[in-house]
Amino acid sequence: MINNDILRRLRFVFDYQNAKMIKIFAKVNHEVSQELLLNMLKKEEEEGYQPCNDKTMCQFLDGLIIEKRGLREGAEIPEPVSQINNNLTFKKLRVALEMREDDIISTLALADFNMSKSELGALFRKPGHKHFKECGDQVLRNFLAGLSVKHRGK
Repeated sequence: MINNDILRRLRFVFDYQNAKMIKIFAKVNHEVSQELLLNMLKKEEEEGYQPCNDKTMCQFLDGLIIEKRGLREGAEIPEPVSQINNNLTFKKLRVALEMREDDIISTLALADFNMSKSELGALFRKPGHKHFKECGDQVLRNFLAGLSVKHRGK
């Protein structure tokens, strides 16, 4: 999925205002101006659109983890990865929201998307594992849609 789309959807799901989004970035010591944030929240065809790169997306997700769960005792702010994919995005959202397999499956069901525990487990495995599976856009999109229903209603 496009990082900007994920950012927009998460903003909607949790009903975050600009100031809250900027504070989430600040939790990982990443300064984002309101202008940049607004440009990243625009759609591609809108004037002033600014692509959200992988590092910035990772920083937002790490900030979201710290916002929702706090920083582990003795832990430091994680270094952002330079490349993020749907699997890592999904994994970071799972951690931030403290969701177990059953929680994720029920969230996906809210978006009328069914997935078994073994299919879901394959998405969270390490890339070299024989049962690893790439997380497609459809899975992540439906998870975000399920979160929307869960947190905002139909």
